[in-house]
Amino acid sequence: MRAEINDYVEKIKQSIELLRRHLDWDAALRQLDELNAAAEDPDFWSNPETAQAKMRERTRLENAIQTCRRLQSEMDDHIGMIEMGEAEGDSEIVTESEEALAALQQRAERMEVETLLSGEADSNDVYLEVHAGAGGTESQDWASMLLRMYLRWAEKKGFKADIIEQTDGEEAGIKSATIEVKGHNAYGWAKTESGVHRLVRISPFDSNARRHTSFASVWCYPVVDDTIEVDVSESDVRIDTFRASGAGGQHVNTTDSAVRITHLATNIVVQCQNQRSQHKNRATAWGMLRARLYELELQKREEEAMSDAAQKTEIGWGHQIRSYVLQPYQMVKDLRTGVESGNPSAVLDGALDPFMEAALAQRVSGDAGAPVEDID
Repeated sequence: MRAEINDYVEKIKQSIELLRRHLDWDAALRQLDELNAAAEDPDFWSNPETAQAKMRERTRLENAIQTCRRLQSEMDDHIGMIEMGEAEGDSEIVTESEEALAALQQRAERMEVETLLSGEADSNDVYLEVHAGAGGTESQDWASMLLRMYLRWAEKKGFKADIIEQTDGEEAGIKSATIEVKGHNAYGWAKTESGVHRLVRISPFDSNARRHTSFASVWCYPVVDDTIEVDVSESDVRIDTFRASGAGGQHVNTTDSAVRITHLATNIVVQCQNQRSQHKNRATAWGMLRARLYELELQKREEEAMSDAAQKTEIGWGHQIRSYVLQPYQMVKDLRTGVESGNPSAVLDGALDPFMEAALAQRVSGDAGAPVEDID
């Protein structure tokens, strides 16, 4: 076989081996057998909460094991077709199977990235907040561009995104917005986007066409479900109601239906105004607060686990993570990993996976290294 084909095969084998090691193959097979046997016990559902947890674990193991076996099987099939095509002198079969092998290798690489999403809340849905920085209309317009970028990213991933809260700017853009992105591993993918995002461009709001630098911040935290307990009571918070603003239909501004909850101990503030019902907005805001408090606890654990260097360069609100330069040249650069793209239009249209994958890999390795030099 040609060198290119051998290269595809070796890379697929490496991916399969990494996936098996991450899964702890022999232990996973034994655990799956035990869970299958337990599920056949007549008393299995006597404790529904425990049974559901075991069923979720069984599904996770089944999917992971089947993924490895399917990669191996497809690779063997393509290799067999290539060998048959070469033996019969059928170049068309060889070419088609080589293309299929190349596609399989890319798929195996994506599955490697999925192994990085094994954190405590990575599989959860995610709340994603965007806030304009100082600078008025400029930063508010940049915040609206970021909001659109994440909505497009969610669409490309096959996730569902709902706008929970949006406060429009006076002239253009938004002051802030919160979206809920629903999908498997939504938080795992998005969690490395928290931080300050910087835009450099010729301002469309400057009559002298000068170059401006704008900042906006992004914050991501996992949606918590009933399996995660977060202890918070009404005595711990201040609840305010106000009249909703922005999109929401002709009746959205007629009643004080929007809800803002402030957690007194941490000064965490959440608000929801996407429903006409104050009761529904209150329930959503409580869920957002529980999620923020849970994310705060996760962050504390991660800070304790990581080295001092990693903490200084990656952990914490307020660190600039990425620059988007539209003028005088075109470049997006992640300041943590050094990943670059010469196509800002694609990035702002949701092509974020290369940046997210690199940041995830860096976070898992625990090697944040030194920050990459910024671009003007």
